[in-house]
Amino acid sequence: MKESCEHQADCLKRIQAILDGGATDEEKEHFKQHIEICKPCIDMYHLEKCIKEALQGKVEKKCCPEKIAAAIRTEITK
Repeated sequence: MKESCEHQADCLKRIQAILDGGATDEEKEHFKQHIEICKPCIDMYHLEKCIKEALQGKVEKKCCPEKIAAAIRTEITK
């Protein structure tokens, strides 16, 4: 098992994409194979997952008032 990762920044981006649901099947498979041999990335994956889960439990979702949504749409279409 590797004790350091020479691609840590790229791995972090891939982990975030996986956790956010934006990773392709190919990216998921590549990362799955990678974490079998890379301890830092296993640890980083678990940490990022815990942080994401903790934040989701703390964030309250509220609908945007229609007046604000309309103002944003107006600004975008200018």
